[in-house]
Amino acid sequence: MRILVIEDDRKISAFVADGLKGAGFAVDCAYDGQDGLAAASTAPYAAIVLDLMLPGLDGLSLAARLRAGGLKTPVIILSAKRSVDDRVKGLRAGGDDYLTKPFSFSELLARVEALIRRASHTPESSALELGDLRLDPVTREVVRAGRRLDLPVKEFALLEFLLRNAGRPVSKAMILENVWGYDFDPQTNVVDVLVCRLRDKLDKPFKSQLLQTIRGVGYVLKKP
Repeated sequence: MRILVIEDDRKISAFVADGLKGAGFAVDCAYDGQDGLAAASTAPYAAIVLDLMLPGLDGLSLAARLRAGGLKTPVIILSAKRSVDDRVKGLRAGGDDYLTKPFSFSELLARVEALIRRASHTPESSALELGDLRLDPVTREVVRAGRRLDLPVKEFALLEFLLRNAGRPVSKAMILENVWGYDFDPQTNVVDVLVCRLRDKLDKPFKSQLLQTIRGVGYVLKKP
């Protein structure tokens, strides 16, 4: 899943982006209101983290324009303004949540995840399942045939992406965009390496193979 961070303070932007990437999200950053509006209007995002004090176009106006244009992507506002009136203005402008600075990243992450679950109508306890494989996005637990699999962040993100597209082939470009968050480079082999590592844990210890390669297309996760 991809998240857009619109924040002109590059230290805060890098702090938030690095934390979200560490949690398995792909992240794009914009540093002024106009660029943020353009990015949010042209690319699909699971959530937007929005600062209010932005050059070019302030956060309140940006949120209002997004909602006026029909965009339903959940938005969490970051602001140093703490008054009740400021929070009300932010929520009425189109924000779904409001977090004051300074903030802890763990709280921001929890709120972002809650907004995404709410937007996708996914109950907190729901898990993704395919045959004897079960992945819980909330607890980040992966179990196959009763055996727990310990997956690093990128392997977990890849498996979650494949499970959400179970039965549908996904290309390397799609994986790069949704797991890493950058455009496809035909020379890179990072996807092949990651798929190989995931396959070693997901399929090799078991009789049936779930992760399959489709030559010339990409990969698909499905029951054998």
